[in-house]
Amino acid sequence: MAILTFLISLAGATMFLLFAVRMVRTGIERSYGASFQRLLTGTGSQLHAGGVGVGMALVLQSSAAVTLLVTGFASGGYLAFPTGLAIVLGGDLGSALIIQILSFDLDWLVPVLLAVGGYLFVKTEGKKTRQAGRILMGIAFILISLRFLREAMDPIRDSAFLPAVAGYLARDYITAFLVGAGLAFVMHSSVAAILMCVTLVQIGAIPFEAGLSLVLGANFGSGFIPVWLSRGMRHSARRIPYANLGLRGTWAVTCLLVVNSGLGDSLSASLAAALQIGPQVGAMGGQMLVYLHLAFNGTLLLLALLICRRLEPLMTRLMAEPPVPEAGLTGRPPSALEPGHYGPPAQVLANLKRELLRMSDLVETMFRPLSDLYKTGDGAQIKAVQELDPEVDACLSGIRSYVADIPEQDFTPAELKQAREMVEYAIRLESAGDVAARRLAVLAGELNKKHLRFSKEGWDEILHMHEAIMANLRLASNVLISNDLESARLLNLEKTELKRMERDSRKRHLKRLQRGTGHSFETSDIHLETLRALREFNSHVAAVSYPLLYQNGQLLETRLIEEMEAS
Repeated sequence: MAILTFLISLAGATMFLLFAVRMVRTGIERSYGASFQRLLTGTGSQLHAGGVGVGMALVLQSSAAVTLLVTGFASGGYLAFPTGLAIVLGGDLGSALIIQILSFDLDWLVPVLLAVGGYLFVKTEGKKTRQAGRILMGIAFILISLRFLREAMDPIRDSAFLPAVAGYLARDYITAFLVGAGLAFVMHSSVAAILMCVTLVQIGAIPFEAGLSLVLGANFGSGFIPVWLSRGMRHSARRIPYANLGLRGTWAVTCLLVVNSGLGDSLSASLAAALQIGPQVGAMGGQMLVYLHLAFNGTLLLLALLICRRLEPLMTRLMAEPPVPEAGLTGRPPSALEPGHYGPPAQVLANLKRELLRMSDLVETMFRPLSDLYKTGDGAQIKAVQELDPEVDACLSGIRSYVADIPEQDFTPAELKQAREMVEYAIRLESAGDVAARRLAVLAGELNKKHLRFSKEGWDEILHMHEAIMANLRLASNVLISNDLESARLLNLEKTELKRMERDSRKRHLKRLQRGTGHSFETSDIHLETLRALREFNSHVAAVSYPLLYQNGQLLETRLIEEMEAS
């Protein structure tokens, strides 16, 4: 009975810990997600990139989240391999610093965090203040879950079961290493996994030696998380998480062998003596484990910064891009659809998704340079953007014809509905392409033809909206691929946030007109039309979330259901 109570309590405490870590991360992503691109892509030296990675992990509470952001920007060509790898390795060190902070006795802080966080979340209306409340409550929940984890061990601490398992893990360090790796991957959070290991050592549930092997394994296992989550991306983007996995795995195995050798025993004894740790390791043993975890990630970062550039040719050879089928005159990949060739329904739907992704890539290619075109007015670039519009139109025509000819007798009503929903999203993407080519590109040319410039405040507002839409384009692709409900909710919330940005920018523009700002008068029509076009473009992109939200009861007519736990 004690074992059953232990397993139920352990499962509850673990899931609460995972929920709390995720709550903090999503709160920060919702508040500042659009600013991450400028931060990541503005890095200079690799040392600076490593520092950016440390800061990002401290903010996001997850090194895996940093790696996925870097992978996404690398896929779009925004980040070079050495810079991206340095940011990822810095993220691992930042994740270790989070564990150091959370390992302190902060139980006294829980009521304060809950009171302030709850007030901000429930009583305020601003998006960022509400999400700040979410973040504070998430941190409080992390601390509470760690307390639950300690209490979960009480029923079996004096039984024969725990000492037997702990003793086996202490003797068989390879098994402990593999258990730690599996734990980090299954939990999809190295922070949660290592906090659990540290807590178990602190309360004496497992010996220090077993805890060290578990932590080294968790460091290795955490490298698999972004590799798994980025499995659908291009090889050029996946080189960074694979290189990170190789470096972490090599260093983790090396450290495991060293600490379990004679040299490792003498080093452990010296460190234990320096920290005045006796036979009962207890809380100091947990702190020693945190220090070693920090040392592992710090030394890995310093060593890897020396070889980041040398690794790029190796990873390019190991993960070369597969040969692309013969493309058209524009050099872009051909359509994923073959009219008249229909396989099983799952294959047909997969082909439609591939074509929608190709269409989305075209629209993103058109939209990405628009912020630069507003500054330069480069006629050749504007023409290049507009020349992609017929390709987007051709994608829509191909998707519409392909779905119209589907043999309905081979498909269920649900599958036919899904195919029609993809046509509807293709129509929205085609409309977004029209906005980019026929309105925004034209406005950029008109602005420069008349030798006009926005006011500094007005330009910053437009630039922030452009950055937010770029982030939403990537989020929309993720929704299309994964059908992830949380991502769909976030995309819809970001649509509402962009409407607010457009409304606030319009109000500030009118105030500048009242103050008599010269640039604002000269560019008023172009500024207001640009704001409207950006909002419309984003609305078309966000439409990919509607079917998924409606299917899960999150969208009724045009109103998003607000739920405390998900907003």
